[in-house]
Amino acid sequence: MSTEMTEMELAERCKLGDNQARKELYERYAGRMLGICLRYAGDRDTAEDLLHDGFLRAFRYFDKFNWRGEGSLRAWMERLMANVALQYLRDKNVLSQAQPIDEVRELSDDEPDADDIERVPEEVLMKFIGELPTGYRTVLNLYIFEEKSHREIARLLGINEKSSASQFFRAKHLLAKRIKEWIACNE
Repeated sequence: MSTEMTEMELAERCKLGDNQARKELYERYAGRMLGICLRYAGDRDTAEDLLHDGFLRAFRYFDKFNWRGEGSLRAWMERLMANVALQYLRDKNVLSQAQPIDEVRELSDDEPDADDIERVPEEVLMKFIGELPTGYRTVLNLYIFEEKSHREIARLLGINEKSSASQFFRAKHLLAKRIKEWIACNE
């Protein structure tokens, strides 16, 4: 019976093209990476394609990975998957339909509080995020999960900062509405 490799050993063996290490890398991180792909893609089939493309890219460019301590391999894989998903969205040109914030009509400020959000199971919340329009979902992911500023998001997506802020504002509004509806139906 084989024992699980340390993250550093796994990275070194993947760099050497060791297929057993590649298999272990996939088994160890595929679930988490699929979650990242789902956050951007919104549907499982596309997310699985992105996951596959992401692992192929990781195996092809493993020589670019630099060990920086425990957790650095997972962080590198997460960035790589997010970049694969963003490239897919750019190629499909789904991010260019942003409306500047000046054109956003007045939306309700009535957001759920943290206690309301905590009452919604994580899988339900992730489903709601997955159902957001692509541009909204992408900006929300980059702002919340990747901790990017609107300036960084604008640069990554090739949109202006106002469009990033607008899409984030709209995403929050739609999520707030879905959360309130879910709470109302589940009380």
